[in-house]
Amino acid sequence: MSARGTVAITNPVHGRNFPDPFVLEVDGRWYGYATEGEVGTLPILRSNDLVTWDVVGEGMPRLAPWSVAGRHWAPEIAAFGTDRYVAYYTAMERVTRNQCIGTAVAASPEGPFEDVAEVPFIGQHDEGGSIDASPFTDVDGTRYLLWKNDGNHIGVDSWVYLQQLSPDGLELVGEPHRLLTHDQAWEGHLVEGPFLWIQDGRYVLFYSANDYASADYGVGYAVADDLLGPYTKPSDEPLMRSTDDAAGPGHGMVVETGGRTWYVHHAWPPDAVGAKVPGRTMWLTELRWTRGVPVLDGPRARVEIASEHA
Repeated sequence: MSARGTVAITNPVHGRNFPDPFVLEVDGRWYGYATEGEVGTLPILRSNDLVTWDVVGEGMPRLAPWSVAGRHWAPEIAAFGTDRYVAYYTAMERVTRNQCIGTAVAASPEGPFEDVAEVPFIGQHDEGGSIDASPFTDVDGTRYLLWKNDGNHIGVDSWVYLQQLSPDGLELVGEPHRLLTHDQAWEGHLVEGPFLWIQDGRYVLFYSANDYASADYGVGYAVADDLLGPYTKPSDEPLMRSTDDAAGPGHGMVVETGGRTWYVHHAWPPDAVGAKVPGRTMWLTELRWTRGVPVLDGPRARVEIASEHA
């Protein structure tokens, strides 16, 4: 016999610096990846429940020939079969010193990931560089990649781009498409951190905007009936912004597990925005849908969920 009760998730679920988090489920286990930090160039965590995390370690011990150390950002991982994983990551290009996107391959979600290319996968040097790659699989199985040009790096507009990937994920197909840019007051001078989700047959593009090192950073969304758009922003206010519990929430991604949907993201402690310690920690915020409209209920330090117990 069982009875319903409640348990609480306490945020942050990883209290150390873990910016731009991405999580991937493999065989019932979760793996977390983030911008470089104390663990290494491509930090990896592991969890059985999305809540309690253990450190796996450095996921990319050797740098790509095209890159230099010090600015490895926002890796997101796509599985191709059961023994091939591609990390789409950002690093500084050796010659131009622009941030560019690379691809690194591993046989396991725990790495080691390796990029042997002499040149970046995506560069866009005339648009400031390219960052924040995010893989997406459409309903027909076609693979795509989203990213943003690093326009705010050189004082030009930043755009979220989308382009088709080859079946192995290592080549671009066709031409890139611009999906959205910063055109609302709260967004400041940039959009970044895209993540594409399908809900009730519509494409929902989550993104972050404004200065990541400030309490003005937040999460927005846009919707489209077609993958290539046009994408429209139903609101001129952020979907999630700073609260008393966390400041500058954003650069996240959506997962479904246990009948609930979560936005996994980073945030600063309200009294330590921009500080190196503890930095941007990893949070879970529940994502709900009201008549097709996303609602991010947070960020909250305590999240109660129903549970079954004996």
